Amino acid sequence: MNDLSIRVENLGKRYRIGAHQKRYYTLRERLVNFIASPFDYLRTTLTPPSDEEVLWALKEISFEVKPGEVLGIIGRNGSGKSTLLKILSRITLPTSGRADIYGQIGSLLEVGTGFHHELTGRENVYMNGIVLGMSKQEVDRKFDEIVAFAEMDKFIDTPVKRYSSGMQVRLAFAVAAHLEPDILIVDEVLAVGDVAFQQKCLGKLEEITQQDGRTVLFVSHNLGTMLELCSRAILLDKGQLIISGTSNEVVETYLSQYANQSQAFVTKKYHEGALITQVALLNHHHQAVQVIDYDVSFSIQFEFEITEPIRALSQWVRLENQFGVHVLFAWLAYQQPYQRGTYRALCEIPAQLLTPSRYHVDIGLTNHRIQPYNEAHKCLSFDIISKDRAFDPNDRGWGAVYPKLSWHVDIT
Repeated sequence: MNDLSIRVENLGKRYRIGAHQKRYYTLRERLVNFIASPFDYLRTTLTPPSDEEVLWALKEISFEVKPGEVLGIIGRNGSGKSTLLKILSRITLPTSGRADIYGQIGSLLEVGTGFHHELTGRENVYMNGIVLGMSKQEVDRKFDEIVAFAEMDKFIDTPVKRYSSGMQVRLAFAVAAHLEPDILIVDEVLAVGDVAFQQKCLGKLEEITQQDGRTVLFVSHNLGTMLELCSRAILLDKGQLIISGTSNEVVETYLSQYANQSQAFVTKKYHEGALITQVALLNHHHQAVQVIDYDVSFSIQFEFEITEPIRALSQWVRLENQFGVHVLFAWLAYQQPYQRGTYRALCEIPAQLLTPSRYHVDIGLTNHRIQPYNEAHKCLSFDIISKDRAFDPNDRGWGAVYPKLSWHVDIT
């Protein structure tokens, strides 16, 4: 038995950007063009694209995964996670390097991936089994278990094109997990399902790794799930491998890697005399970050410049979540005079208050909340993340705030 499930060496994937689609030429046309002008033909066909025309989605990625290992892949949107998974799943080819796969792969990358939408759920189960090299008798033995896990017994003979996205995810995961591929690749697609089914899937992933010894590659923005499920992880950023190590080490690097990255913003000026110049999100160690753990406090710090004396001025901060809901408004209740100079304000927000989400910050300088001087809308964006794997950031049912409160339950 091979001591590796996956070996990736100097893997790279290049895409041409802004290039027009080339016309398709038949073999006869290509021969005519070559005979008519051989040098022009060779120049146009063999000249590589310039640096301005290419985007390296992945560049010089190398790592190894052992059998039975659960590897987490972390990174912001656009970091190259999906491209890597598509190469490992043999959906797309790399531009450079190599990826050696030792065993059969089952992939759950996008809703509907691996399904023929004109076929029924039953027919798709058998089709996927055949693709994995299983006999009809082997799929027969697994079929009832697949349908029961997906909770799809009433719809298994319905064409997949009539399934909702959640139903497709249910059946796709059940097929991928129960048809026993050697390597299972799971992207963020599980976020489509409901919370109860997500927990069911995660429990199944733990079962197939601990009991069956199969290899899993797992992508999720839920760091709590990543820490609990994955023994190792890698961090990607702009197509490059930043760190490979234990999941704890990689998550800590992920939480701190965006420190001191300033975000540009434009202010709206109502009256002369005051101008917001700088905004930052600080963690509990007063370090500039863009990602905050739900369990720690943080602060919003901003600097403003007073260009002429103001008799009374106050500051305010407002937070908007990813659903466009204003969830917090805080302002300095007392007014005070300001002379010319640069000032710094700090608004402290306690831990375990706001629901983990993506947030946008508005800041303002005003006189008695009636006469505004300067405002900066969406001048800063940041994420609050939860390490609780039961939490679903896409579910509005968790509310705008998620405070840890004191509870008392007594028998009456």
